[in-house]
Amino acid sequence: MNHADIDKLVQSWIVDAADRPANQRVQQVVVRLLGDLCKAIEDLDITPSELWSGLAYMSAAGAANELGLLAAGLGLERFLDIRADEAEAKAGLAGGTPRTIEGPLYVAGAPESVGFARLDDGTESDIAETLFMQGTVYGQDGKPLPGAKVEVWHANLLGNYSFFDRTQSDFNLRRTIVTDADGRYQFRSIIPKGYGCPPDGTTQQLLDLLGRHGQRPAHIHFFVSAASHRKLTTQINIDGDEYLWDDFAFASREGLVPQIARVDDPAALTAKQLDKPFASIDFDFRLYGDTDAAPTSIVQRQRAAA
Repeated sequence: MNHADIDKLVQSWIVDAADRPANQRVQQVVVRLLGDLCKAIEDLDITPSELWSGLAYMSAAGAANELGLLAAGLGLERFLDIRADEAEAKAGLAGGTPRTIEGPLYVAGAPESVGFARLDDGTESDIAETLFMQGTVYGQDGKPLPGAKVEVWHANLLGNYSFFDRTQSDFNLRRTIVTDADGRYQFRSIIPKGYGCPPDGTTQQLLDLLGRHGQRPAHIHFFVSAASHRKLTTQINIDGDEYLWDDFAFASREGLVPQIARVDDPAALTAKQLDKPFASIDFDFRLYGDTDAAPTSIVQRQRAAA
């Protein structure tokens, strides 16, 4: 069949067959996606067995709650970021902290504090490298933003996230920090490890067929928000990780790999009440002001909450 005939068929199935008012946006999207899929079946000579195998795969990925992971691994989440970057540039916004993907492992409701928070519950203190990370949140006008929210979450030394890993305490390595009167935030935690897709999971199954690994470098996630400003979704990567520029989720970006200082000065250790050296990262966040010239920075998606 030629593409014009396929378009007519899809139009008859989805639009002409409607016998009651339809959601115009849903109808528009379904017509396009179904038409493109039918054209792919024709052009690539996809067999019925291959089609049903693909549907079975999607069912299994959904049942395993891996569709969010799959979206990252196929570059879909990165593609949305590219489009958002282009929209902001077209709106004249420049110089802010780069965005990057959210990933599927955020949990709403983390404990909130002002200025400082300790993220880790201490269970890995003996084997982990202690991390202090601090900085300032700046607004569109270049001035510090008191009262901004810095939501932060990351993996433990096994590459696992609390809530999804039931062996960890509630909200381990997750906090919300409200910036102080000077727009500053600081937290104590541990240097996280990178992680890989579940080796027997559906995402890794497809990646294997594509000849790709499913590894992520060590990283720390952030939502940063403030009144009259666009919400920032981003993460920093831990410098030196072997997968730093080979992230299966395509989330590594210039400007999001801060230097890590190793601090062993006795006075600094005493001030932090530590008996061993620690790592320190300075990182400022720079937000864009609200504007009607770019699409909203608020992404509506299903997220875990506790």
